[in-house]
Amino acid sequence: MMDANDSTAITVHNPRARKLRSLVWNDFTKERRPDGSYVAICNHCKKQLTASSRSGTTHLKNHLVICTSTKRVKRKKLVVRRLVLKSNDAKNEGGMSSEHSQFDQELSRQDLARMVILHGYPFNIVHHVGFRTFVRNLQPLFKMASADIVKADCMKIYENERLRLHEMLDKIHSRVSLTVDMWKSIADMDYVCLTCHYVDNDWRLQKKIINFFPLGPSELGQDVSKTIMERLQEWNIDGKLCAVLLDNCSTSDFVASELIGYLRAKGFLISNGDLFYARSCGHLLNAIVHKSLEAACEVIDRVRVSVQFVKSSQERLSILQKNAEQIGILEKPLVLDAPSNWPSTYMMLETACHYQEAFKHLAESDVDNASFLSPKDWEDVRAVIECLDVLYQALEKFSATKIPTANLYFNDMCGLHLLLKTWYKSPQPFVACMAKEMLEKFEQYWDSNRMLMAIASVLDPRYKMKSVEYFFKQIYDDAFEAKTRIDNVRDSFINLYNEYVGHSANSSKLQAFYAGNNSGYSGGEYVNGGECKTSRITLSDTQRGLDQYLKETSSGHPARSDLDMYLEEAVHPSKVVPLDSEARTLNQYLSSTDPAIIECLICSQDWIGNETEVSSVDALAIVPSTAFLETNGDECMLPAGGD
Repeated sequence: MMDANDSTAITVHNPRARKLRSLVWNDFTKERRPDGSYVAICNHCKKQLTASSRSGTTHLKNHLVICTSTKRVKRKKLVVRRLVLKSNDAKNEGGMSSEHSQFDQELSRQDLARMVILHGYPFNIVHHVGFRTFVRNLQPLFKMASADIVKADCMKIYENERLRLHEMLDKIHSRVSLTVDMWKSIADMDYVCLTCHYVDNDWRLQKKIINFFPLGPSELGQDVSKTIMERLQEWNIDGKLCAVLLDNCSTSDFVASELIGYLRAKGFLISNGDLFYARSCGHLLNAIVHKSLEAACEVIDRVRVSVQFVKSSQERLSILQKNAEQIGILEKPLVLDAPSNWPSTYMMLETACHYQEAFKHLAESDVDNASFLSPKDWEDVRAVIECLDVLYQALEKFSATKIPTANLYFNDMCGLHLLLKTWYKSPQPFVACMAKEMLEKFEQYWDSNRMLMAIASVLDPRYKMKSVEYFFKQIYDDAFEAKTRIDNVRDSFINLYNEYVGHSANSSKLQAFYAGNNSGYSGGEYVNGGECKTSRITLSDTQRGLDQYLKETSSGHPARSDLDMYLEEAVHPSKVVPLDSEARTLNQYLSSTDPAIIECLICSQDWIGNETEVSSVDALAIVPSTAFLETNGDECMLPAGGD
């Protein structure tokens, strides 16, 4: 017999009770509290909402829109039904089994909208005869939506995913970083892409496109910075910004200055904004390449004229190939570059150098033509190729966005710095002159990025202060300058640590401030890095000494604090990670689309294209993988490599 004072919820059959008519109650359970009020408990996430007679059901429907568990359960059921249908088809050996399946028009419409988003299909695909025939034969019960309805469904997905992302960004404990990229349409209209990078509460690195908006032809840097701040405030992350990277914006310095001024006045910046503004390493490398091409323009033009002279005549091209075959040169396409695309210039120089002896034989048979290169020219071409090869390999790595973070850049940038200084000391006047132009441009950009990259490297347990110590000793010829720069990095890192301690909710449990352990570097350990003995040197060569330095200096010491322990304990071994590349050009379809729809489609594709479903089966049956998007660039809304 139940005690009258028992507080457990009681369900009593009341024939006069109002029947729950709304379909929303299929996803909720209504229960009565001990105080007589009613609550609606979500069957998926178990969240409790009010269920009084006056509250209606709108708030319950709104909850289902953003309830992740609801979506997954529904989609899981759909996948299960599909698998059951497939299994029945196999058992029946071709017999009709559609009667055993349950068709869901709403979920199928969602699938259609998601397909359009993920692959960048035009909305009017629903009017294509072939597509309509395919869908009708696949599922006769499906009522094909109009292009306007598909567009509305895509906008709804965008709004729902935006709410989810907004809620997630509110909950994360870490700061976020922002990249500001400039995109162009084929109609030469400029767009700004804002991408948020952060570590979520499960310690996973995340990257989300949060806004994509057009720039008017007359908009200045002040307008850009104002729009960016407005968007950050809409996302409520202006107080969480750690750093901003302005890639290819013509007014980058001004925009960064405006953002720093606003955020500094609000007290939102760490280190008073000294580590806030960064420039893209890929942008820096492009600038260096253009300097090298300017310095070598004469010899490059001569190669271009020679290649064009040969390719303009099928007879001359056949003679060149015949000469190459007789000499034993493997056949490969002879490339003529597009001068505005420096990788194609690099390929032109490389293939021309490959056929150097064949060009020499062709010149001997056509002595009246002055377009062929002299031995001195070929020597200069090989020097240009050596420089461009290093920069090309580095650019492929620095252009990636999925995996690499700032800690991975520091070693390569320091290695590149060493190479430029080595080339600058080259006995070849042509190489030294070209390196001088590149080195000046490099140091101009690197000065503003060095400290941020160095601190990121210190936070990498594979390197800590070791890579900073090793490379700075090699780069700076003066021992005192090297020591000063190393100490500056260490002091900045300690100050950053102390600032985080001061802001920590648990700061009372930690050591209040850290004075620093000056035993990490000794001026007496300095060894000046000499000039490289060989002319052929790569980025990998510059880091071999670092590996040895790590082994020699990574012995443990008694720790006086957590920070000392981190900096002084042995580093973790490193491993190589493959990297991808990214392009930044809208395709023809998007270039002619309304900017609001472009933002909807690009952001939605980024959000739902990277989400993880309940199982691998779901991913195969419902959402194409990211890898699929990358290998089918023609069907993607984002360019190949976009993530």
